[in-house]
Amino acid sequence: MQRTFLVVGVSSCLQAWLGHRYPIADGPAGSWVSIFVILGQVGMHQGQRAADVLQILEGGLLVAGLLLFFLGVTGLVHRILRIFTPLVTGTFLLILALQLSGVFLKGMMGLQGAVSRPNYITATIAFFVFAMITVLSIKGKGWVKSYAVLLGILCGWILYAVFGDLSHRSSSTSLVQLPELFAWGTPKFDLGMTLTAILFTFLLVANTISAISAVQQVAPLSQESEKKVLTRSIWIGGISHMISSIFSTIGVVPLPASAGFIRLTGQKKVKSFLIAGLILAGISLIPSIVNFISLIPGPIANAALLAAFVQMIGISFQTLLRESLDQRRLTILGIGLLLGIGIMFLPEIAFNGIPASLQYVLSNGLLVGTLIVIMLEQLWKE
Repeated sequence: MQRTFLVVGVSSCLQAWLGHRYPIADGPAGSWVSIFVILGQVGMHQGQRAADVLQILEGGLLVAGLLLFFLGVTGLVHRILRIFTPLVTGTFLLILALQLSGVFLKGMMGLQGAVSRPNYITATIAFFVFAMITVLSIKGKGWVKSYAVLLGILCGWILYAVFGDLSHRSSSTSLVQLPELFAWGTPKFDLGMTLTAILFTFLLVANTISAISAVQQVAPLSQESEKKVLTRSIWIGGISHMISSIFSTIGVVPLPASAGFIRLTGQKKVKSFLIAGLILAGISLIPSIVNFISLIPGPIANAALLAAFVQMIGISFQTLLRESLDQRRLTILGIGLLLGIGIMFLPEIAFNGIPASLQYVLSNGLLVGTLIVIMLEQLWKE
């Protein structure tokens, strides 16, 4: 938690200061989470030590970071920019929202880890928080609308403390504690992980384009060309990935969900965002504060995220409708959604027996759906 707070705070500030220059929060990438999980499962079946798997993941983060930095600094990212049409970006945002909705709902109902039955008290509180944030963001006036998410989290936390089961974590006795470098050990480089990191770099580019495009719709703060904004954001993203590797965290990326929070709260100021990022990075050095924040109940946090993703669904449709949806585009969209979302319902054993590098790709519905739309758009010309 400490290292993640630091990396998220530093990366968000770098992007808002030198990168895209929008109030877009960085955070652990869902695509990297899936790679961590899949590689962990494969490594366990192959008898690998957990430490070895984590060091291979550190190497993969470094490879992705170096490639992103190279694409941004050389401007080569412009050559692949034309493939990210509104249809591709809109499909990415829509599949992302639908994929994470299942994760958020499970979290709201307390279905995490080995738990197989929902906790109905927890679920009731979480759905109340979801409804509260949604209503306040629509009907609220002034500061109430701006702080709808924070008010919902605080209210839900209080209710959870009264009716739920708050867990307590022991806090560190030291006032200030510096984060550990390469906490998982020295990075290791694996051919399968390297190939996967190279392929996932293009998904990370798509993620960045989607985040910038979504936020530009709700906070048009700059008149700069999209190429300049993207170039800066990509090479800063490379630096963020290298920082993620150094501090042993999941790779961080600009979160498209930021557009939903901006629309919910109406807050668009970059200076305030920079201050918040610096505060978050500073908080990471104080163990007692990190411990307190980590006590936020998972169901309440998931309810707040789901409320933001209500806006994400709308933004994805707005992106898709930037071009007319003729028969060709509707067919491509349908194929991408059906196959991408369909993969989410396949059992984990469906991809057993194939190389690990392919498992990373084929088991990720977001990646498969986006790649299918990209290929069909390029091969099936108007």
